[in-house]
Amino acid sequence: MPYQWITSAETPETLRSEKTAGTDELDAYRVVLFNDEDHSFDEVIFQIIKAVNCSRAKAEKLTWEVHTRGRAIVFSGPIERCIYVSAVLEEIALKTEIQTG
Repeated sequence: MPYQWITSAETPETLRSEKTAGTDELDAYRVVLFNDEDHSFDEVIFQIIKAVNCSRAKAEKLTWEVHTRGRAIVFSGPIERCIYVSAVLEEIALKTEIQTG
């Protein structure tokens, strides 16, 4: 099951209202983060926290999944939010991909 974080300013109702036309599900899009050998665990943890506004424990779990499996879904939700999350992760040259369906 993909992860989804809701910031204090976002509620499920807000996210539903941002749903992209033509999609039937709230979580039709997801951001996948890929492993690399260029970034430290702390750099990745910090950037995940910044991108998805999650706890350090959650970011550590995702970072470990990226490290051991080669990739992890770090966010799922509306396309607009996925684009934002991906852009924040890529600020430090992390490799991401937005997937659908």
